[in-house]
Amino acid sequence: MSSLALVVAVLLVLVVLMFAAGLAYVAHRHPAWVAPLTLGLLGAGLVAAIVVPIVVR
Repeated sequence: MSSLALVVAVLLVLVVLMFAAGLAYVAHRHPAWVAPLTLGLLGAGLVAAIVVPIVVR
């Protein structure tokens, strides 16, 4: 793997973690809406469902 591909992969992982953590934080602030861990994992799964077909292509 080239160094550019590794940097892009690391940045993608960081963005997904920040997105999931943001969703979990919003759910933590409003617990009546949904469980924080569930929403965080759902957000990470959503990003993975969008990114994986693009990367595989």
